Amino acid sequence: MKFKNILAFSIGPIGGALLGFISLPIITWLYTPEDIGRISMLTVISSFSILLFSLGLDQSYVREYNEYNDKPKLFKMSVLPGVLLLALIGLYFYLKGEFLSNLMFDISSSLYTQFILIYISSSFLNRFLSLVLRMEQRGGAYSLSQILPKIIFLICIAIIYQLELNGDFYFLIIAHVISILSVLVIFSFNTRKTWIPCIKTKFDWKLERQMLRFGSPLILGGVAYWGLTAMDKVFIQHYSTFEDLGMYSVAVSFAGVATIIQSIFTTIWVPIVYKWIADGEDLSKVDDVREYLLFIVILVFILAGLFSWIVGYVLPEKYIETPFILVVCLAAPLLYTLSETTVIGLGVMRNSTLSMLASIIAFICNLAGNYLLVPNYGGEGAAIATAVSFWIFFILRTEFAIYIWKPIKRLKLYSLTTVVLIISILFMIYAQEYYSLFSFIWISLFIVLVLMNKNILNKSFILLKCKVIRLSKL
Repeated sequence: MKFKNILAFSIGPIGGALLGFISLPIITWLYTPEDIGRISMLTVISSFSILLFSLGLDQSYVREYNEYNDKPKLFKMSVLPGVLLLALIGLYFYLKGEFLSNLMFDISSSLYTQFILIYISSSFLNRFLSLVLRMEQRGGAYSLSQILPKIIFLICIAIIYQLELNGDFYFLIIAHVISILSVLVIFSFNTRKTWIPCIKTKFDWKLERQMLRFGSPLILGGVAYWGLTAMDKVFIQHYSTFEDLGMYSVAVSFAGVATIIQSIFTTIWVPIVYKWIADGEDLSKVDDVREYLLFIVILVFILAGLFSWIVGYVLPEKYIETPFILVVCLAAPLLYTLSETTVIGLGVMRNSTLSMLASIIAFICNLAGNYLLVPNYGGEGAAIATAVSFWIFFILRTEFAIYIWKPIKRLKLYSLTTVVLIISILFMIYAQEYYSLFSFIWISLFIVLVLMNKNILNKSFILLKCKVIRLSKL
């Protein structure tokens, strides 16, 4: 992928995250932690629905894209089964009236149930439409679809504030529904050359069976992965209150700086690797990518540990623990992103079973961790359980890929990630009392990181210098 395409894909996640950082503090001042907790549950059930109803066919679409010529038919075979299943389940909950609203928000309202169904359906369709833009390497359109909804959400919040309607959960959920619907409109327009022709294509049972063989084992693994990312919130809701859930969710949201890296990397990385496979290219360059990414992951942990105190200045006083929790919350997106460079062997060998097994084992660990820690330690316990579970997930994906494909050097991978995870957990627990000591520890870790990566830093400096010289001659 050319640099301009990488830049185009990067604008969306970066811009979206920056707009999220603007809107999040505003929301914390305008709405109670309970309402923020309810919105958190909306995103949790939405992500679960995408994983469940996609039937693993979203991954099959990505895997087969470069090797199947009829793109509209491939899209139809990917999205249609999930759409039919989602429509059936959605009709059931619609007829149940207030049940879904009570389950998620602890509010009796059939209208809220309808909002939930609209949000979930839109999120599901957005998932598949976004894959079209990713695989076509249309970074500009993809980024536009990431940024505009955030702007629309901010406009909605500004209108709500001007009309003095803030504090009412009804208008907060409306703002989120409008935002997700705007994403659907934008994606639908930008992918119309794929989804409109797919309507007329014939259903191909042979292709469907092939895609399900690859994708169906990923359903259980996908649900297990959802448990990895959402079980903390479910346990907090069950053992604590929506207020505690809201405060924890704010910490997770501020850790969204890591999701910028995750979003950019996974958006670009997966299509590139599968294209390398289809073209028969040398995959040894995956090792170089892994080295660079490990450096970035550890660096983000260090910077968060040194500067997380800034978050405390933009939030109400009730969120005083958020700056310390968010460092641990970085583990989930960062370790997942790093595992994408070590798990590539499973994709090369088309083995989705081991990928599923890694998710299931890590999910069980997360379940046990949350069960033991959340009742006594609340959000801090949930953060520890999730972070450790993702570290286990990272180790398992790496070892399974090595087992089925080829060995990789992993001493530095495991040692650095283990050290930074331990420091992050201790920082969350003790930093308010020993902040100066932890500042020294983070700086020391930075020095060690630089010394361990002198080769790649020198290589990066040389490449950057060459590019600057080349540009100066234009």
